Amino acid sequence: MRVTNAPASRRRRKRMIKAAKGYRLKRSKLYRYASDAVDHARQYAYRDRKTKKRLYRRLWQVRINAATRAAGLTYSRFMEGLKAAKVALDRKVLSELAATDAAAFGELIKTAQAALATKTGVTLAKA
Repeated sequence: MRVTNAPASRRRRKRMIKAAKGYRLKRSKLYRYASDAVDHARQYAYRDRKTKKRLYRRLWQVRINAATRAAGLTYSRFMEGLKAAKVALDRKVLSELAATDAAAFGELIKTAQAALATKTGVTLAKA
């Protein structure tokens, strides 16, 4: 007697068709095409989870840079000052403050500038 393992095969195929729900034409109805479509979609999802992190970090840096330049400081000098002052806020929080709470961000800029001034061998004015 030939053994086909039909229940497991059917379950696997049903799972793939269910994952392709919302796709157009053959891609949502036929296993062969649904399988390819879902495989591609999962590759893109994996890749773009990494890309999303990069894009958000870049956005946060742009926001912080814009706010610090308005106060007469550059992004890198601001971050150096925060590190010297041992302020442990990440870029996400800093960008939120820069966008929504100018007073609090101004205090952080003052803190960074004070830390840079006390740091040895560092000048605030451009040469």
